[in-house]
Amino acid sequence: MGIPEPDKPRRIIWKEHMAPLIRLENVSKCYHTGMTCDIFPLKGIDLEVAHGERIILIGKSGSGKSTFLNLAGGVDVPTSGKVFFDDHDITSLSQAELALYRRKEVGFIFQSFNLFTTLTVGENLMLPLELLGIGEERRAREMLTAVGLDGQWQKFPEQLSGGEQQRVAIARALVKDPRIILADEPTGNLDLETGNGILRLIDDVCRSRNATLIMVTHSPEAIWLADRRFRLRAGILMEEPLDEKN
Repeated sequence: MGIPEPDKPRRIIWKEHMAPLIRLENVSKCYHTGMTCDIFPLKGIDLEVAHGERIILIGKSGSGKSTFLNLAGGVDVPTSGKVFFDDHDITSLSQAELALYRRKEVGFIFQSFNLFTTLTVGENLMLPLELLGIGEERRAREMLTAVGLDGQWQKFPEQLSGGEQQRVAIARALVKDPRIILADEPTGNLDLETGNGILRLIDDVCRSRNATLIMVTHSPEAIWLADRRFRLRAGILMEEPLDEKN
């Protein structure tokens, strides 16, 4: 059984004058096998995502979902087309500029947590701040409290449960106040109850910070969180009704 939708769900009402935070224009990505470009995970994608909007992206394994996140996050560049963030063409940025974009504007949440096991929880949270030249431990501690892990600052990731590690990963993604959060199967390694709690947490932190969310998921329990839902099939992006079953 899925978790109930919040009593006062927030839905983005798109208006033509609203400038999108993320915009993809005719974006395609292909991978070469030998001398030819044989694999097209994305084909001619056009999408606008508003400030504070939450997008759910579904599709079979290998359908291009992670490729989509990588392009939006500046981890990869399209073979053709352009990706804009706040009306700036990030496909034209240098590698150093893309690194700064990722550090400052993008919060990544992964299925496998991707915490540094040799660092304490506190050190994991401080790392993205230090990369930006920010040494505010108070800020990191407040973020840890916000995800319900007050008192875990000195522990190492292996001393925490899977759900607690994902909470640390969410705190690390959000501590720098990114404007966009990219989540790749954030509940994939968690049991249903723990996963539901993580979804509630993602919902809470996105609301409180008006952060834009693009989340890849196979979980039908996550659909209530979305303003819009899209499916990738054979490289084509299609919008689907929120109440449609997976």
